[in-house]
Amino acid sequence: MRRLVLFILALAVIALGLSFAMLNAGDAQVNYYFGTATMPLSLWLAVTLLGGAVLGAVSTTALIVRQRRELARLRREAKQARTEVDELRKLPLRDNP
Repeated sequence: MRRLVLFILALAVIALGLSFAMLNAGDAQVNYYFGTATMPLSLWLAVTLLGGAVLGAVSTTALIVRQRRELARLRREAKQARTEVDELRKLPLRDNP
């Protein structure tokens, strides 16, 4: 069921994107420091959207890697603490007079 909903949502996004591209088919010129480029407005928007998605994915990936590394460290510490507690439980109790 979830796959069907995602498929329908993807089709709707594609249909909206295509209709938006057809409505904005005019050329747009972008001036860079070293030249100019002319492409359809819809293509400029798609390139900008893709660039933003890539930058967002890269920045999120760096955060996820850092968090996974910290999670692994915390799991090692927890395992070491459990081992230490288990060893302490094995020791006999002593009464000091």
